[in-house]
Amino acid sequence: MYKYEIIIYWSEEDKKYIAEIPELPGCMADGDTYEEVIKNVQIIIFEWIETGKELGRAIPEPKGKLMYA
Repeated sequence: MYKYEIIIYWSEEDKKYIAEIPELPGCMADGDTYEEVIKNVQIIIFEWIETGKELGRAIPEPKGKLMYA
């Protein structure tokens, strides 16, 4: 399990939960349920990191909580 901050919110427009990972630009997933979006975002984080490695890009280290509500 990755330790990146994940922001999850409901999109009324998409009628889905959306998960964004601020430390990994462009890395986001969706799901019909909260549980589904959590599963999907873990897959997408893995794929984002693997693709970055293949392309020789720097992979940010997780910093944990970045913002306060």
